[in-house]
Amino acid sequence: MSSNPVAETVASLMPRARAELTELVAFKSVADFDQFPKSESEGAARWVADALTAEGFEDVALLDTPDGTQSVYGYLPGPEGAKTVLLYAHYDVQPPLDEAAWSTPPFELTERDGRWYGRGAADCKGGVIMHLLALRALKANGGVPVHVKVIAEGSEEMGTGGLERYAEEHPDLLEADTIVIGDAGNFRVGLPTVTSTLRGMTLVRVQIDTLAGNLHSGQFGGAAPDALGALIRVLDSLRAEDGSTTVDGLTGESSWEGLSYEDEQFRQDAKVLDGVELIGSGTVADRIWARPAVTVLGIDCPPVVGATPSVQASARALISLRVPPGVDAAEATKLLQAHLETHTPWGARVRSEQIGQGQAFRADTSSPAYQAMADAMAVAYPGQEMQYAGQGGSIPLCNTLAALYPHAEILLIGLSEPEAQIHAVNESVSPQELERLSVTEALFLRNYAAS
Repeated sequence: MSSNPVAETVASLMPRARAELTELVAFKSVADFDQFPKSESEGAARWVADALTAEGFEDVALLDTPDGTQSVYGYLPGPEGAKTVLLYAHYDVQPPLDEAAWSTPPFELTERDGRWYGRGAADCKGGVIMHLLALRALKANGGVPVHVKVIAEGSEEMGTGGLERYAEEHPDLLEADTIVIGDAGNFRVGLPTVTSTLRGMTLVRVQIDTLAGNLHSGQFGGAAPDALGALIRVLDSLRAEDGSTTVDGLTGESSWEGLSYEDEQFRQDAKVLDGVELIGSGTVADRIWARPAVTVLGIDCPPVVGATPSVQASARALISLRVPPGVDAAEATKLLQAHLETHTPWGARVRSEQIGQGQAFRADTSSPAYQAMADAMAVAYPGQEMQYAGQGGSIPLCNTLAALYPHAEILLIGLSEPEAQIHAVNESVSPQELERLSVTEALFLRNYAAS
């Protein structure tokens, strides 16, 4: 790779990239302003805006989106008549969870065992740096051959949809011939991967009520209907014996065509405890990329410490349902809510509300941009061919952009490979991946301009 001038430039820029990522990771830019100061997110947004301005971007703006957060936009003009490419990343991050469980402070970029640790290092502040590196490498080697738009979102992790709604209200703003979403990741370190599908999702909160108030379990238990017991029954109905998701009316038999994911590799990536079985049927790739998956995210009920001998009058849970491409998320929500009602026992009162939704996504991998990306990856990752993987997670903006710009080609790459442990404690990024993917993106832009 080093004989390539673009690669040499990126390699020389890595110390600067680390310094910049250190600055960006230091912002506690969690878009939950009940938990984290809004000023931290605003500071991160300003940092990105200043970086774009320093690179010669025009029309740099902090966009106030309808969910109360800011997205950062900039436009870098290319040669006359050139194609336009939109580069996406997000600067907001997940909460750090238990800060004491981190080996090093979550908002301090720290090098350890050849990786850089910090919240957002891979997801997705590293994506912001990747875009900057790619553009700097091109500027140092003949110039950027396309018009470039950059959009850095401020609330992707919250799923509150601010940028989606803003884009719908300003449809010309993000229009492009091709869109590179820098928020996915390689299947594993060193294996160049584009993500060709994303599952959609719905979030539903369910509440079950059975009594006017809690009752003494000795005096009334055995005949008084227990709301927590009813909720447990309902939640259990969402899975078959083998752990497969079973929502009445929702098909769960699709299979994945593409990169295979070996059971043992998945056990390792997911850190499954010895002797504990994987759930579901079909291949691992079928289960996590092509089929629906229900997860109980939380239950409101009395904690064990301080619990009293009571029959519970009310209980509620938050349920996530991931849906594969080909399944409408709104339809899946209706099926899930109907299932919850049908399976609530003892005539208990049940009510559910949807609190979030995103549609699934499937890319057209036969498009010219995919060939340009495959050629770029072959140079940046010598001896490797581009692989197609799915992603079990959701990026709702993909669907918004696909609907707004049906002609645009959408590619997903990024730094979130399994070792990155995104959303968990001790999130990290591989600097080698940052370097190689920055080279990839630069070469892609050059290839795409020539295609």
